[in-house]
Order: sequence, then structure tokens, then C-alpha cells
Amino acid sequence: MPNGPIAASGGGAPGLVVAKGVPSISRAAPTVLPLLLLVAGCASPQPLTLGVAAENVEAVDFFARTVAAPVGAYEWYQAWGSAAPFDATRAGAAAARGALPVLTWEPWAPGAGVQQPAYSLDRIVDGSHDGYVTGFARQVRDWGGRVAVRFLHELNAPNYPWSVGVNGNTASDAIAAWKHVRAIFDREGVRNVVWVWCVNVHAPGTTPYGEVYPGDEAVDWVAVDGYNGGTTLPWGGWRSPQQVFGPSLEDLHALSDRPLAITEVGSSEQGGDKAAWVDQLFRLAVEHRVRVLIWFQYQKEADWRVDSSPRSAAAFRRAAAVPGRLGSPPLPSQRPARG
Repeated sequence: MPNGPIAASGGGAPGLVVAKGVPSISRAAPTVLPLLLLVAGCASPQPLTLGVAAENVEAVDFFARTVAAPVGAYEWYQAWGSAAPFDATRAGAAAARGALPVLTWEPWAPGAGVQQPAYSLDRIVDGSHDGYVTGFARQVRDWGGRVAVRFLHELNAPNYPWSVGVNGNTASDAIAAWKHVRAIFDREGVRNVVWVWCVNVHAPGTTPYGEVYPGDEAVDWVAVDGYNGGTTLPWGGWRSPQQVFGPSLEDLHALSDRPLAITEVGSSEQGGDKAAWVDQLFRLAVEHRVRVLIWFQYQKEADWRVDSSPRSAAAFRRAAAVPGRLGSPPLPSQRPARG
């Protein structure tokens, strides 16, 4: 989520680091059937799935109506500090709408700042949270449907207690924490998770991706978050999708062969043409072989919502007017858990 003093920007510009009518994804049939995403521009060599990040799962319905396209992924956020169980009800509601549940799983107490020693990466590695993680893993396993888990998102940007460079965290801690949590899920026989490793777009003060990557064997998708704050926010001015995402997408392709996702994206209205920005974003996604594109449907630091203006919403509908973009999320096979 947008959060912090560095702008989501590409190419080293200053600014915030951040960062239907479709078959259902059910517990009985966890494989996602093809979902239609219509993208403006030239033909994509690979299918692209559209998703939405929003407070309530009902936003999937609104988003689908607004953009006139099926929604194949629904993303929400859950903090460890609440000690809340896996939200099977929300995941099931997303799956019933044909959307892959995507959980952003955050080890922190929201609102308490980045210096939270209880949630430093070495506390995850030393087993301090193993009881909670183990219980959560069992709940995910017992629910049974496919769910993507986006753990330690934007870890290369200094905005959260799990970020490298704050709260005593190092790059090696980040890799060890990822592998520790994965090992617990594997030990508990969890085979229905799509593991999403996510960074923020390149910006001053961020850690190079390769220093914090746990390896393809521990990851199912590689992902990136980025925003165009325009003139609404002091995040580097109006920046095109290429400026925000281009260098980061190139580096992620060089780092890994895993499917590539944009798991948070939004644009302000102020400072440029948001409708044109939306069209450019879809073209960029096709060019860089992005497989999943999740729009941040919130009004926070700026009005990121797709319907922030009639022109913005119309741009999405135009992007959804080109036929032939059948595709589903790139789900790995439900292989046996590692020992």
C-alpha cells in the first residue's frame, strides 16, 4: 500500500515507495478456469488476469461492472498483530465470484510505525511467531481452495517493520524469514498456496531485488507495486507507467522465470491524463509479459480508484473492448509439499 516518504517512481526519481460472469474458484474445484481480460493494444503472447485490491469483497462486483470485464483476483490485507485467523469467509466469497483470493499477510501492528522489535525479521526466524504461523497454515490448508499469499510485500522499501534497513533487518534476514515461514507451511502439508514475492518499484532508498530474493524454488510469482502520484503528492510528479514500472519489470524478468504480477497499481488524476495513463499501463503490461494486474481501488493519499472520474472508468472499459483475451491466473500445480 502507499505508505511512506519515498514516492513510487521508476528510473531513480524521488518520491513514495510503495509502493464477471466467470467460472468460480471453489474448494471442490480449486483450478481456475480461463477468465476473460480484454486489453487495449496489440495481442498479448500470454493471458493477463485483472484483479482488484479493495476493503470489501463486494468491490469485485462493482469493479467488474465498472470496467466491463471479469475480475480474476481479489486482494485484501491482514496484519499479524490482530492475531486474526485466516479469513475463509472472505476467501470463499472471492472464489465464488471467480476471483483468486490474494492475501497480503503483514507481520506488524498497523499504525505503530516501522520500529516494532516484536516484528523484526529475526524474531520471525527465531520462532517467536511459530505458534501463530502454524495455526494460520493449518487454517489455510483446511479451507482447501487456492489462495495466493503475498508475504513481506515491498520488503525492499523502508516503510514497514519487515523492510530491509529498518527495525534491525538485513537482506539475509529477509531471505531467512521467507524460507522459515514457507517451511512451516510445507511441514503442515499446505499445498494450496500460491506464494507471491513482492517488491516496490525502484526508487532512492530501496534495496536491490537480487539481494532479497529467496530463489525460484521458494516463490510462485514475482510481483511489484507502484503508483503515479501526479501533482497530488510530492512523489516525483506525473510519471508514465513506463517511468514507474519499466526498469523494475525488466530487472524482475532478469531475476526470475516465475510469472510476473503487478499487485498494486494506481494513478492520481492531478497533473496529467489518467485515462491515457490507464491505456499506457495495459500496453506496458502486454509488452512486459505481465500475467496479473491488480488495481488499488482505494481513496487514501489520492483517489486511486478506477472510477475517480468518468474518463478514467471509460479508459478501462475501452481497454476491455478488445476481444480474445482469454486467460486465467498462472497457478502452479498443487505439488506435494516439500519436506
